[in-house]
Amino acid sequence: MFKIDFLHLHAMTNQNLLDYFLDFLTPRRRMLFEKVISERTNYFTVATQDVYQLHNTSAVLRSCDVFGIQNIHVIEERNPRRIDKEIAMGAQKWVDVNRYTSTATCVDKLKQNGYRIVATSPHGNAQLLQEFDISSPAAIFFGTEKNGLSEDFVNNADAVLKIPMYGFTESLNISVSAAIILQSLMLRLRESNYSWRLKDAEREELHLAWARKSVKNSDDLIKSFRKI
Repeated sequence: MFKIDFLHLHAMTNQNLLDYFLDFLTPRRRMLFEKVISERTNYFTVATQDVYQLHNTSAVLRSCDVFGIQNIHVIEERNPRRIDKEIAMGAQKWVDVNRYTSTATCVDKLKQNGYRIVATSPHGNAQLLQEFDISSPAAIFFGTEKNGLSEDFVNNADAVLKIPMYGFTESLNISVSAAIILQSLMLRLRESNYSWRLKDAEREELHLAWARKSVKNSDDLIKSFRKI
C-alpha cells in the first residue's frame, strides 16, 4: 500500500496531520472520502500478469476503484506499461498500484500477507464463479489477452475460477472478465458476515494519502504544520 514519509514530524500523529489537511477540503469532499473509504477493502486484491494492451490494465484499475478494491498488483516481466489516465478516469489516484518485474516476487509477497493465489481460466476443472469460496482473503490473477495465465501458474495456484459461459465463445476480454468477477465477489462479500472492511490504521493512512493528493502544495503545508 502507498507509504507516507512525513520527514520525522516529531511526536505528531497521522491523525493530527489528517485533521490539518481536512480543513483545506470542502465538506462535500470530506464526506465523500469517508463514504468511499468505509466501502474499501483489502480482503480481495487483483493482480495482472503481463497484460499487453495498455487500456486493459487501465480498465481493470478502474473496475477496482468502482467495486472497492484498494490494491492492484501489476506484474510487468515482459510488457512494462504505464497507466492510461483517460481509460482509468482518475482511478489511479485512489487505488494503490503495486508494480513487480517478477511473478514469483508478487506471489511471494501476497502469500506472506495471507492471500490465497487464485488463477482465472475458462479451461479445465476451474471452479464456477458463483461457487468460489470467499471465506478467506484472495488475490485474483488475470493473464495476457491472448493466452491468459501460463499453465504452470494455473496448476500451482491455490484455486482456479471461471465465469460461466453458455455461447460459442469461451473467453472474454480481460477487462470485462475482471469487472464481472469483482462485481460478483464483492456483492457476495458485502452480504456476508466476514470482516472485509479496512482496519482503523489502514483507513487513517488511506484517508491521509487521499487528503494530501487533493490539496495543492501539500509538502509546503506539511512544513507549515511543523511550525504550528
